[in-house]
Amino acid sequence: MSILNIPLVDWGNGVIMIGVFALVVIILVVVIISLMSQGKNKDE
Repeated sequence: MSILNIPLVDWGNGVIMIGVFALVVIILVVVIISLMSQGKNKDE
């Protein structure tokens, strides 16, 4: 019965990894929007 009490997922590590992934995605979106706006300003 003690085998059933072993957690199969480490939620703490999973939450940290999801947070890091979300932060990377947000940074990439900001960089892409910044590059797009700089390109438009140079063309005008």
